Amino acid sequence: MVPPQTNAQGFLRASGKQLVNEKNENVLLRGVGLGGWMLQEGYMLQVNGPGMQHMIRARIAELIGEDSTRAFYNSWLANHTRRIDIDSMKAWGFNSVRLPMHYNLYTLPVDKEPEPGKQTWLEKGFQLTDSLLAWCKANHMYLILDLHAAPGGQGNDNNISDRDPSKPSLWDSEANRQKTIALWKKLAERYANEPNIGGYDILNEPNWGFEDPANDKNGLKESGNQPLRQLMMDITTAIRSVDKKHLIIIEGNGWGNNYNGVLPPWDNNMALSFHKYWNFNNTAAIQHILDTRNTYNVPVWLGETGENSNVWFTEAVRLLETNNIGWAWWPLKKLGNNNPMQVKTNKEYEKVLAFWSGNAPKPSAAEACKGLMELAAATRLENTIIKRDVLDALFRQPYSQATIPFKANVIRSGSVVKAVDYDLGRNGAAYFDTDSADYHISNGKRGGNRGRVYRNDGVDIAVDPSIADGYIVTNTEPGEWLQYTINVVKAGHYHIKLNYNLEKENAKFSLQINNSETKKLTVPKATGWQSLEIKDITLKEGSNNIRIYIDSGEMSLREMQFTAIE
Repeated sequence: MVPPQTNAQGFLRASGKQLVNEKNENVLLRGVGLGGWMLQEGYMLQVNGPGMQHMIRARIAELIGEDSTRAFYNSWLANHTRRIDIDSMKAWGFNSVRLPMHYNLYTLPVDKEPEPGKQTWLEKGFQLTDSLLAWCKANHMYLILDLHAAPGGQGNDNNISDRDPSKPSLWDSEANRQKTIALWKKLAERYANEPNIGGYDILNEPNWGFEDPANDKNGLKESGNQPLRQLMMDITTAIRSVDKKHLIIIEGNGWGNNYNGVLPPWDNNMALSFHKYWNFNNTAAIQHILDTRNTYNVPVWLGETGENSNVWFTEAVRLLETNNIGWAWWPLKKLGNNNPMQVKTNKEYEKVLAFWSGNAPKPSAAEACKGLMELAAATRLENTIIKRDVLDALFRQPYSQATIPFKANVIRSGSVVKAVDYDLGRNGAAYFDTDSADYHISNGKRGGNRGRVYRNDGVDIAVDPSIADGYIVTNTEPGEWLQYTINVVKAGHYHIKLNYNLEKENAKFSLQINNSETKKLTVPKATGWQSLEIKDITLKEGSNNIRIYIDSGEMSLREMQFTAIE
């Protein structure tokens, strides 16, 4: 496989089973969704309990007042996504952006319209979209508009669409449906002549039981889906009244995958989107969408995926691109580990979360406001942690089994290499871990990094409580191993002290140098952290590699220290 290189070149359109540009060249979208920007979900903010944005906002207002809440959300929108984010995405290898839109940035809710049946337009959402489009154009990237939160909410998974179940849903209210149609017409009027708009993803993850709402509330077993088909056809008609050029993207029921009754397509420039999480990355896992593509001669796009380990990411990209299916990862950034950027928390915000969870007293308004405003500032790219391992898994590892150093690891006498700084690369090349990804939809098993910190490979990593910003490898299992590329300044003989913790039983491991010299050692049971000295290791000048093989036992590893033998 050769990695594709695609810049946005003219309007994107359907041509049989392919997406093509104006030069009639196949386009493989490699994108990311800006989840959490216009529409927050509780898990992205590490909020326990109901995670709908309107509820989060109400809880914030209860702590800091309405004026400060508005200031927080204005700061959040200004900081979360900026030109530097899109520039960086382009430099990393992305060629497209999916914008999850909340309708309430573009128009009023139906119950707040001054005149029922009329649409009041709000400039905030359109201005944010205009800016994002300008940044995408400057980087020759496609922007796909995605209605993530439709008026009233389009599903029973309420967090996704910020649905308030005390009010009529999208499906229970003709006024909500008319507002949705009107919003898409307004967007199409505004962007009809913008070739960098890649398409209109008209309704994200509908999940609604039309036929049997009591037993199939998310529409997974829905066989007809007629209300969904009708609404999407009505939206298409409204769009086509003002915009004949742009690709229209539709999603099935049941979080985007149930197309029963939705097809055949009703427009000659249409693509199907499906979403894929926590299942195997084999042909069987996508056979349903491959069959649908073949049956209806229509392109398909994976509009959302992610929230897993680097192993899963690399497998997924290889599977998708082998089958000429473009993708949009989810999301670009959040509080948490498995995305290209990690937003950092702060002490005052942790007090807010602890209070909301019932584990701490109510913080003062000043404390809460400080924590929330710091959180909004923490979303700025330069304040996030750029997850190089995630990006490597998406863009390099699908096409290469080579390993590269995670850190420079320059070795002089006294130098230390952290156990968590093993090489970047595939499972089985840079390291080997026995439970390296979350496949719970397919087999019920939730593998990957158990600690969910520092890196996103299968290797289990935990916070080291004894060191500020320190991390340790934990929960090793027999057969697992870690590889380290080190850059030795001066050739010679070295002693290596391995810092470990082993509380259960004796363990055995092997240390291999440059794929040849191997030392087998028994690690004695210890109370607390101990150091095991491995004597007289020969290292050449320049690049060397060291592998630590776990032969038996479970241990934690902190670091290796190198001492030159004079």
